[in-house]
Amino acid sequence: MVRCGLFAATMLMAAGAALAGERAGLSVTIYNANQALVDDVRRIDIAAGRQRLELKDVSSSIRPETVTLTAPGLSIIEQNFDFDLLTPQKMMEKAVGQQVQIVRTNPGSGAQTTETATVLSANEGVILKIGDRIEVLRDDGVPTRVIFNGVPQTLRARPTLSVTVESDHGGPRLVDLSYLTTGLSWKADYVALFDEAAGKLDLQGWITLTNQSGTAFTDADTQLVAGDVALAASPAPYRPVNRPIAGVLRGGAERRTGPGAAVSDVYVYSLPERTTIAENQTKQVSFLDAHGVTAHKVYRWSQDDFQSADNPSSAEVVVAFANASAGGLGAGLPAGTLRIYERDAKGAPKFVGENPIGHTPQGSDLAVKIGEAFDVTVQPTLVSSEVVNKRRTRYTMAYKLRNARGAPVSVDLRQGGLSEQNSVISESLKGRSLDAYSRGWTVAVPAAGETTLNAVIETWW
Repeated sequence: MVRCGLFAATMLMAAGAALAGERAGLSVTIYNANQALVDDVRRIDIAAGRQRLELKDVSSSIRPETVTLTAPGLSIIEQNFDFDLLTPQKMMEKAVGQQVQIVRTNPGSGAQTTETATVLSANEGVILKIGDRIEVLRDDGVPTRVIFNGVPQTLRARPTLSVTVESDHGGPRLVDLSYLTTGLSWKADYVALFDEAAGKLDLQGWITLTNQSGTAFTDADTQLVAGDVALAASPAPYRPVNRPIAGVLRGGAERRTGPGAAVSDVYVYSLPERTTIAENQTKQVSFLDAHGVTAHKVYRWSQDDFQSADNPSSAEVVVAFANASAGGLGAGLPAGTLRIYERDAKGAPKFVGENPIGHTPQGSDLAVKIGEAFDVTVQPTLVSSEVVNKRRTRYTMAYKLRNARGAPVSVDLRQGGLSEQNSVISESLKGRSLDAYSRGWTVAVPAAGETTLNAVIETWW
C-alpha cells in the first residue's frame, strides 16, 4: 500500500499574503443553465498599502473573468485563481527531478527502512532512481510511505483566489466577493394526490439541488432563477442585484406567498431557510405544501387540421387546476415534473401519471396529462370540403364521441387548423374560440353511449 506523507505539511504563505478572514454572509443564486452566482461577504483585517489577499474555499469551477471584489478604500491591482489542488498524484508530479524519502515497513517484523530516491517520472505510475537502480513504485502489498521535503507553492489545499490590492487605510472591513461558477444546478418536482370525487388535490413541491462545483456552500441564502439567461463566450463581470429580491416559495393552506420577484424577464425565488449544499451532494428541499386545491378531471381530444380518421382515437386524461389563491394555491411554480397519485378502493395511493409543467406564474391555469382513456374515444369525419372561392374553404365535420364507462363524461374537444379569419356557419353544440387558430366544444357523452357533434366552419387564406 503506497501512501504519501507530508514533511512540513503546512503550506507557508508567500511574503505579504494575508488570509481572508471569517465569512460574514453567503448567498448563492442558481440558474437553469448550469450557472450560479456566488456572493461571498468576508470580514478581513487589511493593512494599508499594497498586499496580496488569499481567499480560500471558492468554487473550483469558478469563471475567473467574472470575479469582482469590492471593499471601502480598496482597489484591485491583479488577481489569480489557483486551482491546482494538493493531491498525492500532484505532489509526485511536482517532485519530478527532486529527491524524496521512501519508507518501507516489513510486514513480518515491522522494521522500517528509509532510502533516498530521485523521482524520474510520474506519468501513469512513479519511476524512481535509488542509488544505481531504477525502480517502479507500485502497490505490491509492502506498506510504503513517500516523504516530501515540503509542499510546492503552486499547490493549494483548497481552491484559492489570490488578489493583489492597494488599500488607502488599515483595519478590518467587509469585503464582498462575487463570481459566476458552473457545477451548481437545480430542478423542481411536484407530487399531487388527487381526489376526483371531492374535486381537490394536495400538492407538494421539492427543489433538488446538485453541487459539483468543487467546494461546499455552508449556511447559504439560496435563490433559484426560473428562466433562461443568455451566456456569451466571454461574459463581462456580473454584479448581483441587491437582496432581498424574492418572496419565499411557500404555498398552500398553511403558508401563502406570491410569485417570485421578476428580474430582467426571469423570476427569482428564495428557499424558505438557509441551507448547506455540500460538495458532491444532491439534496432535496421542500418549498411548497398546498392542501385542498380545487381540481377536476378532464377528457380532452384535439386535432390540428380538418381530416377523417379510419378508427376512433382515445381522449387524453387531464387533471386541471388553477394556480390561484381562490383555488387554494396561488404561488409561482418553477418548471418541473408533476406526478399525480389517486387512492384506490382500499385507500392506498397509486401512481396514475406524470408530465412536465412550464414556469407557471400565479393566476395561470394548469392542465396535466396523466394518460389516455381507452374507454372514451373520438372519431372525426370530414363530411365535405368545399372551395367557396380562391381564398375561402368550407369544411363540414362530424365528430362521433363514444363513452364505454359506467358514468357520463364530458369531453373537451378541440379543432385546430383554422386561419386567423374564419367563421362558424353552423354547429350542433355551442362552441368557443380558443385562439385565432382553434375552436373548442365541451361535449357531454352519456354512460355507455355516444354523442355526435356537427360543425361547418369557413376559413380565409
